Amino acid sequence: MSWKPSEKLMQTIAHYASFPPTGVSLRQMVQFGERPSTGTLFRASQFLSEELPVRLAHRVEELGKLPDGLNDMTSIQKVRDWYAQSFEEITTMPRPDLDRDTRDRLLNPPKKPSNKLSSTTRNPSLKHDENGNGKGSLNSRRYYAALDDGREWPPSLAEYNRKFARTLEMIKRRHDPVVTTVAQGINEWKRKQQRMQIDSSIQSFLDRFYMSRIGIRMLIGQHIALTEQQSHRHPNYVGIICTKTNVRELAEEAIENARFVCEDHYGLFDAPKVQLFCNPSLNFMYVPGHLSHMLFETLKNSLRAVVETHGADKEDFPVTKVIVAEGKEDITIKISDEGGGIPRSAIPLVWTYMYTTVDTTPELDPGFNASDFKAPMAGFGYGLPISRLYARYFGGDLKLISMEG
Repeated sequence: MSWKPSEKLMQTIAHYASFPPTGVSLRQMVQFGERPSTGTLFRASQFLSEELPVRLAHRVEELGKLPDGLNDMTSIQKVRDWYAQSFEEITTMPRPDLDRDTRDRLLNPPKKPSNKLSSTTRNPSLKHDENGNGKGSLNSRRYYAALDDGREWPPSLAEYNRKFARTLEMIKRRHDPVVTTVAQGINEWKRKQQRMQIDSSIQSFLDRFYMSRIGIRMLIGQHIALTEQQSHRHPNYVGIICTKTNVRELAEEAIENARFVCEDHYGLFDAPKVQLFCNPSLNFMYVPGHLSHMLFETLKNSLRAVVETHGADKEDFPVTKVIVAEGKEDITIKISDEGGGIPRSAIPLVWTYMYTTVDTTPELDPGFNASDFKAPMAGFGYGLPISRLYARYFGGDLKLISMEG
């Protein structure tokens, strides 16, 4: 029997949804260092035990209020219940019984000016008076606080940290198929409504929903990785953030993966070649998984365009170029192909969810449990819109400049 939320739980969720989320910057996340103390990790877990329910509650409320019967789709209700169940698990998790000395140390961290942070960093994609949920102002609760005073922490604190991390791991696994399940729900709705495309209100919802999902998974993944790093140190990593993300290495990996998928999909002996221009020593602080996803999806689109423009039976395809430029303020990655371009009128559609130039959108197996749309060559219309959200999450962007012909 599947889990269903109680009326009381839904009332609690509605209460939490009245609060705005708190922004957390990349700089704040990396402040923990490569091996955070038990106390610092505990403080972070307390922040997350308050912050994650707020973010989850907003998504439950929004999924339940989707227009035109979209909220009645079985797949959408399934996702809503996942978010509600995760909300319940975090809010009902018992906190440790701490002695007075430990509580004082947690409430009054050592004064270290170097660790003082500025006010919460805003999401640059939001307007000045917005928080991503349409009401309230950004909360300034602090995610990071240095608590390493050199003394030992009680075992109960470390045990709580481990239990909290295990709870987050379970929630992360539950939410792995969210993107694909919502896509199923949208497809169900389109068939029922006999619509070819989604309207602007659904597009805006999906942008908000998936951007929020990136943020939730970022916080969860970061905390799980920080917990693991207490016993297993990873050089140049603070959680899932790499302080020296090597662009060339990630680009080479994405090129190899995209060419493999292209060869497999079209039955090619040799996919179109990709030429990479990048300083081998170029690195910066970023989340490698995010950059890998963006590169792979964009390259996959380029290679598909090249093959379908010139024909799968062609022996020598034009070379696709990946050019990486390091400026004073930005790192720019340009992917240039000879795939025929897109008509100017169709460019806005590229960023529309469920828009695809494939004749039929492939059906997903009910047991499909992928965390992202990486497997198929094409057909779902999610690759570029999701990649653009990844780019925008930390203040970047993904743009398409087309020359048709």
